[in-house]
Amino acid sequence: MATVARSLERLLPRQAAPPALKNHSANLYEVLSRTPNAVGKEIHQVRWSQKHIHNSYWRITRAQFKCNGSHGKAWGQLYWKGKLVTPGRDEPIRGGLKYKWQDGRSAAPTA
Repeated sequence: MATVARSLERLLPRQAAPPALKNHSANLYEVLSRTPNAVGKEIHQVRWSQKHIHNSYWRITRAQFKCNGSHGKAWGQLYWKGKLVTPGRDEPIRGGLKYKWQDGRSAAPTA
């Protein structure tokens, strides 16, 4: 699968590649739109790892995309340092375009 994605990346101009083919950190909606169903996915801001804030992430409960997945809205539950901060409800995720995001939970930065 990875070799197919790399082959497609080589064929397309760099700025024309859809968010699904990019595998680096990006805005929230580009990272979420890489998979067909974003519900249940864990995602964190890159700066949390840089600030040594470990095991913090958003668990996505719903998402709406527009502009080929580069913009949209997302809702989820926040887990901060392993503890659920927003129990029983989902809330809008802010800073989706402002910060860089990655899949998974925040961890110690690799040197």
